[in-house]
Amino acid sequence: MSVASDLDLATVLQRIVEVARDLAGARYAALGVLDPSGTHLAEFITVGIDDEQRAAIGDLPKGHGLLGLLITDPRAIRVPDLNEHAERFGFPPSHPPMTSFLGVPVYVRGEVFGNLYLTDKEADEVFSDIDEELVASLAAAAAIAIENARLHERANELSLIADRERIGRDLHDSVIQSLFATGLAMQGTARLAERPEIKSRIGQHIDAIDETIRQIRSAIFELDEVRLPGPSLRLEIIELAAGAGRVLGFEPGVRLDGPVDAAVPDDVATHLLAVLREALSNVARHARAARVDVTVSAGAELLLEVVDDGVGGAGGNPGGNGLRNMAHRAEGLGGGVEIAPGPTGGTSVRWSVPLST
Repeated sequence: MSVASDLDLATVLQRIVEVARDLAGARYAALGVLDPSGTHLAEFITVGIDDEQRAAIGDLPKGHGLLGLLITDPRAIRVPDLNEHAERFGFPPSHPPMTSFLGVPVYVRGEVFGNLYLTDKEADEVFSDIDEELVASLAAAAAIAIENARLHERANELSLIADRERIGRDLHDSVIQSLFATGLAMQGTARLAERPEIKSRIGQHIDAIDETIRQIRSAIFELDEVRLPGPSLRLEIIELAAGAGRVLGFEPGVRLDGPVDAAVPDDVATHLLAVLREALSNVARHARAARVDVTVSAGAELLLEVVDDGVGGAGGNPGGNGLRNMAHRAEGLGGGVEIAPGPTGGTSVRWSVPLST
């Protein structure tokens, strides 16, 4: 009941280790959680070792020695002195000495989720068969608690996805449509205006509405994206531009359109970031620019545009390695690169590659 009293998975796992130590009367306890391959430990949750000791020990175990034996052969193990066991791997420096050992696998839905490890029986020299039965019973109950916590997390994820879909629909069906209608009305008003400066000002407002619509659509794409573990390409682009700002003396403007995180494969993202880094470096070296705009859009193709207002030459030496590398990266992905004068001077670098749909 104690273990199952919380639905947060991290809290449940920590509680399992605490209860296992109390049941067996151990000085130290740990739960090693297996990685998806089931061959190594991905997490190692401990009780009995404080933060300072953990920091002194260094890297957490990956599953060697007796810990690894439980991974390859998931059956309970009791050892009176683990230092004399044939499979012992040894302790790293600063690790507290340990002697008696009890290890019990934790099964969830018929598959090994991880292993409970207990060392140094406090009231006796070794762990007993009763200790083993108690911890094995705990492991069976813990499996139910772990599964309930997982289901709770999944329910929360589905609820979040539903909320994102609802927000996306509201933005598309209400906000965008209202802005679009306002833009059309302003276009009609502009035709009635007699003074050129009024027409120009209305045109600027219409352009601002169009830009707002693009930004909202990009936000809708972001809501729809499936978030996978690992870095966000959007974030990496923004961080790269911010880092270039320290060299340029100002931070480039960044606009991201479409499902940049979801639609761009990792290998393509690596090339994109390298090209963006080269393009911004060229601006810093050659352009003497006061403004740089970076646009990345993902649709049928991945498009990167870097436009500056400098003196030209930010595309680099036509025969230089930088431009050749940009072209080589694009051609290897079935795309191309164009270097041209910017719309108001300076240089425009346009790099594009097709994306699978």
